[in-house]
Amino acid sequence: MAAPAICALALAGCAETGAEPVFAPEYRGIETRLLDGDLVNFRVAMEGARDAVDVERYAECAAAQYTLIRGYGFARHVRTQVLQEGGIWRGDAVYTISASLPRGLKTIDAEVVAANCAENGIPMV
Repeated sequence: MAAPAICALALAGCAETGAEPVFAPEYRGIETRLLDGDLVNFRVAMEGARDAVDVERYAECAAAQYTLIRGYGFARHVRTQVLQEGGIWRGDAVYTISASLPRGLKTIDAEVVAANCAENGIPMV
């Protein structure tokens, strides 16, 4: 059997079984900037994201760890902007950090989120 035919059969097998490619992101760094008091900006970059949610999660992990480092327990998501260019995904997120649970719908318990990020191999600050 010719090599192209073998490759075609291999690809057809993947399509038939519904096998998805392995998620193997490359995390390319976190930049943190304190904007004002409790308002913090996180810029992240990665390759191999499946979609914007992976980039948002990376920024959330950075925010959780940063919150703990600063001696606080909670953060509230303000906004995240994600763009992809040339295979590189970039996220620009803003969070407020606080000692007590802030008001709002998009709050995170920094300890819980940081533990989940460590368990899933997502780097933090």
